[in-house]
Amino acid sequence: MSAELGRFDRLFIGGEWVPSGSAIAAIDPATEDAWTEVAAAETGHVESAVAAAREALSGKWGGLTATARGALIARLAELVRRDADRLAEIESRDNGKPHSDTKGELRRAGDWLNFFAGAADKLNGEQIPYSNSALAYTRLEPVGVVAAIMPWNSPILLACWKLGPALATGNTVILKPSENTPASMVALGALVEEAGFPPGVVNVLPGGREVGAALAAHPGVNKISFTGSQATATRIMQSAAGNLKRCAFECGGKSPFIVFADADLEKALATAAHSSFRSTGQSCSASSRIFVERPVYEEFGARLAEIAARIRVGPQFDPNTHIGPQTSSDQRDKTESYIALGKESGARLLAGGKRPEGFDRGFYVSPTVFVDADNRSRLAQEEIFGPVTAIMPFDGEEEAIALANDTSYGLVGGLWTSDVTRAHRVAARIESGLVSVNTFRPVHFMLPYGGYKLSGIGRENGFDAMRAFTETKTVVVDLSTDRPGDPFP
Repeated sequence: MSAELGRFDRLFIGGEWVPSGSAIAAIDPATEDAWTEVAAAETGHVESAVAAAREALSGKWGGLTATARGALIARLAELVRRDADRLAEIESRDNGKPHSDTKGELRRAGDWLNFFAGAADKLNGEQIPYSNSALAYTRLEPVGVVAAIMPWNSPILLACWKLGPALATGNTVILKPSENTPASMVALGALVEEAGFPPGVVNVLPGGREVGAALAAHPGVNKISFTGSQATATRIMQSAAGNLKRCAFECGGKSPFIVFADADLEKALATAAHSSFRSTGQSCSASSRIFVERPVYEEFGARLAEIAARIRVGPQFDPNTHIGPQTSSDQRDKTESYIALGKESGARLLAGGKRPEGFDRGFYVSPTVFVDADNRSRLAQEEIFGPVTAIMPFDGEEEAIALANDTSYGLVGGLWTSDVTRAHRVAARIESGLVSVNTFRPVHFMLPYGGYKLSGIGRENGFDAMRAFTETKTVVVDLSTDRPGDPFP
């Protein structure tokens, strides 16, 4: 099977490249044209993939030591780095991100795999001294077959977030990419094969919603790891309820970015712009709600609008491009609908709010800045997943905390201040799984990442992710020499 650009006509199941009777057109967001076709899985392929994954659990993969598993993951990391430019080109064609961005992501994906390769033999159970006449200890065992259902904004990087800890702890995996970005996961499957993983350890099933639904409901799948919308997570949980399948969800956010008047405004502005507009706003941790203390509110809004106006929007392979198009026409239309809602709600538009000039085709939206938004409006409460941010004023620490927490999401939060004691006070009270202080959101393979409230269930990255892919078994061995009495004298 060749995974060169333009050849994605097979599914990867049980270590074999399997033909399919249907295909997904992979659309280039900059041209709106199909640049290739990708084999599409059907529900029958789900049965085959689950069977292959279960066979691998009880076969060669299940017999490997943790150190041997780690060596295979490390080999996969080498191959991802080797092919980073090619994989990045595939992803950029699929999701519209600038090629420079996807190249950086692909190199970082190797870092994730390397971390979990080294961690594979570092996770231990424990002895529990509950009795002098018994030996009690715990074993951390693999959950089993994991279905990893991927988003379209960073397919391979986020696949490695899931593959690394799942494989390190001895699970087998079925990767289901988004139908908007199906091609790069097929290329990743070819690298899994080249790395030498036993058949069935990793399977790749591009397909539509029916494939994800079949995985969620399948009794042979032990865990779903999903990154995407809260609405889809709800449907997955309902399907998984039939056999109490383990679920881990990362469902986005509406991240507060708090700027106190004593902050370093230059750094805060640069970070706000990057966080709001990178990846064309298609990031779960985007700073889509910015709260600025009133003494610097007008200045901050005006300067952020100036930065937004300088951002160059264009095709993903143009070296002058800062941000590319949105990934799909549906996503572009959704973003434009929220821009209209912002205008209708009375928010004041300072930058963007329209498609950039000079592009007759492509899913482009200009970086958009609103000020004087209502924190209870849909513009400020609902995840847009586009290059749109809303700026609102506050007076004092208590109001900043109340506004930041007034949302159904809780993935990340950020604050900027030169007062170290206030930094700790406010960070402790922000209802988010990650809070950054005077820095950009630090997403790293060693740092647990996940959300409160509707932002999800569970954590990815670090040893928290390793434990999330295991079951804890307690073993108790009687050490006493006493003979038991008759239980029914």
